[in-house]
Amino acid sequence: MRDEDGRLLRSIASLAACNPFTPQRVTLEQEILGDRFEPHGETWHPSWDGELSPNVLHIQELVAAHLPKWRDELSAGSGEAELALYRDAVYYALYNHYVDELRELIESGEPTAQVAIWPTFRRDYANFLPEELAIPDPVLPEQLLAFFFQLRRAFHFVFTSIYGASPATARLRAQVWESTFGHDMQRYRHGLYKTMRDFTTLITGPSGTGKELVAHALALSQYIPFDAGREAFLADYRESYFPLNLSALSPTLVESELFGHRKGAFTGAVDDRQGWLELCPSQGTVFLDEIGEVSEEIQVKLLRVLETRSFQRLGDTRSRAFDGKIVAATNREPDEELQAGRMREDFYYRICSDQVRTPTLRAQINHSPDELRLLIEVIGRNLLAEDQVESFAGEVSGWIQDHLVDDYPWPGNFRELEQCARNVLLHGTYNPRRHGTDPGSSLAGEIDSLSLSADQLLSRYVTLAYHRTGSYVGAAARLGLDRRTVKAKVDEEGLAQLRDR
Repeated sequence: MRDEDGRLLRSIASLAACNPFTPQRVTLEQEILGDRFEPHGETWHPSWDGELSPNVLHIQELVAAHLPKWRDELSAGSGEAELALYRDAVYYALYNHYVDELRELIESGEPTAQVAIWPTFRRDYANFLPEELAIPDPVLPEQLLAFFFQLRRAFHFVFTSIYGASPATARLRAQVWESTFGHDMQRYRHGLYKTMRDFTTLITGPSGTGKELVAHALALSQYIPFDAGREAFLADYRESYFPLNLSALSPTLVESELFGHRKGAFTGAVDDRQGWLELCPSQGTVFLDEIGEVSEEIQVKLLRVLETRSFQRLGDTRSRAFDGKIVAATNREPDEELQAGRMREDFYYRICSDQVRTPTLRAQINHSPDELRLLIEVIGRNLLAEDQVESFAGEVSGWIQDHLVDDYPWPGNFRELEQCARNVLLHGTYNPRRHGTDPGSSLAGEIDSLSLSADQLLSRYVTLAYHRTGSYVGAAARLGLDRRTVKAKVDEEGLAQLRDR
C-alpha cells in the first residue's frame, strides 16, 4: 500500500475511534480533507440546524471511493497492522452509510421490531471484510450492528439532552461519552462493553446544572445486543431507565423502592413487591438522585449491591442478582461528606469509580457570551411556537442585560435562568433572590483602595470563589489552583459573613 494511502487509513482509523465531542475530531477531519475541510466549529452542539458538518459527508465519500481499492490491494497479503487499519476504516464507512437508518430506529417507536437493514448490512460486512482477508480481531456483524446502534443513541442523547455550546458544556459531553465507552473504543469493542455496567457513575455539581439530564443520556446509551436469528434487538432502550429521588422518601420507602419487600415486612406492606434493582434488566440503569442524603444503613446495603451485585428484599432472606448499572448524583462534595463522617469511606470508593461533573451556568457563560441567549432559546422552544422563540429570547436577554450585573452568579443555575425567563414572559420582569450587598463589589472596592495585603487578597478571593461555586473543587477549577490550596486559604469567618448576606 502506498505511503499516502497508509497515512489516510491511519487518520480514518483514528477518527473512527475518537470521542466526537472533542477538538481531536476536528484536527483529524482537517488532516484527512486538507483543502476540502470546511470550518464548522470545534464541537457539535444543538444550536446547529443539523447534526452533521459537511466534513463528515466529504470524508464518507472519500472512504467509500477508496475501500474497494484498499480491499483488493490487501487481499494479496498484508501485515496485521495494515489490516487492522483497513478494518477500522470499514467500520467507519459502514456506520456512516447506515447512520440515517440507525436514527430512524431511535425515532420509530419500535426499537425491538425486526430490523429491516440487517440483510443488506450483513452483505456489506461480508463484501468489505471477507474471510480470506484474515482480519485481526474482527467483530461479528450482529455485534457490530449493536455497537453502531449504541453509538447512534449515545450521540443522539448526549447531543440533545445536554444544552449549550460553551467549552464547559463541550467538556461535559465528552465526559459523558467516555463514561459510556471509555477513552479507547477498540478496548470497548473487544470486551470492555461487557463490564461497563460494573462501573458506578457519580454525577456531581450544584443544583440546577442538569445532573438528571446527564443520567438520562447515560441510561439510554447503554449497549443492547442484537439477535441475528430474530433480526431484532433484545431490549427496548426506552424501558431501561429507573430513576429514584432518595431525598423525597423516608428511609423505609427508599429501601422498599430500591430492594422491594415481602408482605408484612413493615406496616403497609400488604403484598410482595419488586424494587427497582429487581425490575432493572441487564441493559438497564438505576439512577439514584441525591445519593448524599442517604443514611449510613442504606449506604451499607448499597455497598453490598456494588460489591457483590446481589441484594435482598426487605423482610426476605433470599439473595437476588442485580445485573444493571447504577448511576448516582449529588449536589454535595463527596470529599467533604467523607471528611464530615456523613459518607462511609468504603462506600465512597465504590461509588466514585467514574465521576462526571456538571458545570455551573456561570462557568458556561464566562467564556461564551452567546451561551445565555442560546439557553434562553432552548427554554423558549419548550414554551412557545417556533416563530416566537427569537423575539422571546431577545426580550429576556435584553431584560437581563439591563437589570442584572454582568457577573451575576446565577446561584440557581439553569433552573434559575428558566425561572427568570418564565417571569419575564408572564410579568415582564424578574426578582432574583437578594443576599445583601454583592460580595464581589465589596472586594472590588477593597482592591481599588489598596487596603489588602497580597495574602489577604488571595484569601478573600478564594473565599468568594468557594462561596459562589459551593465546593473546593469548583473554586479550584475556576481559579486555576489546587484544591488543597483553596481549602487552606478559605477564611471561615469571611465565609460565614458571605452566607449571612
